[in-house]
Amino acid sequence: MIEIRSLQFHYPKGRIVLDNTSLDFTPGNIYGLFGENGEGKSTLIKLMAGLLFPKAGYCQISGKDASKRKVENLQEIFIVPEDFDLPGLKISAFEKINSSFYPKFSKQRFYDLIEEFKLSPKENISTLSFGQKKKVLIAFGIATNTNLLLMDEPTNGLDIPSKSQFRKIMASAVDQGKCIVISTHQVRDLHSLINHVVILGQSKVIFDQSLSKVSENLWFGRPKQGNEEATLYSEPSFGGKAVLKRQDHEETEVDLELLFNAVVSDPEKINRAIKNTYSDAKV
Repeated sequence: MIEIRSLQFHYPKGRIVLDNTSLDFTPGNIYGLFGENGEGKSTLIKLMAGLLFPKAGYCQISGKDASKRKVENLQEIFIVPEDFDLPGLKISAFEKINSSFYPKFSKQRFYDLIEEFKLSPKENISTLSFGQKKKVLIAFGIATNTNLLLMDEPTNGLDIPSKSQFRKIMASAVDQGKCIVISTHQVRDLHSLINHVVILGQSKVIFDQSLSKVSENLWFGRPKQGNEEATLYSEPSFGGKAVLKRQDHEETEVDLELLFNAVVSDPEKINRAIKNTYSDAKV
């Protein structure tokens, strides 16, 4: 669905934010787009939405250049930005005005989600907290039924119960024809939701792997003594937890935060471990 090739971007008089970036995002997946602050996550989301224009390379959505902002393309893209302003309207009026731009919009789905978020269609958006406003935008984005749903820091402003609710709702939103990309620096918030990890660092893509491949090739936990040779990364702050080559270990749940820290610490080591282990398994 999304094909990004040799993409380069920088802001006026600023450093290069994305340098020779190439990625593919395919339908039926929820991608976690991770990176430290300032590493280009929001920029990449905006480039995919056609809100920014690359200095070199291209981003195509279903074979069409995102930067052209064709109507038929925009009807299949919805972005939940990190920062936004919503009009001082009732929720029902907001839906009525904006839903007409999306041919596959589901009014029933929108109001079901509004109810699930414990909001009322009669409430005026201007009276809502930032977190509640974000819930309105998330509900609307899911209800558009666009093929591509982009979300930039969607859990900012949500309390802990709302974050759990968000994960539950998003897990039910994906289908084989839809691609969801969620950008965040709060890696822990996407636990058990995503199935593919993309990490940006130093203006590059430093990690791009499905969660299934990570689970097949890496082991997460507290290693026994004598396993130092297989240890790829460890942190005392995690109670001695580490990332190891899986080898003969039983499969473990992927610790996203530990994986992120390991990749940022030494991306070549982690990528090499996955590649080598995966190659060995195929022999």
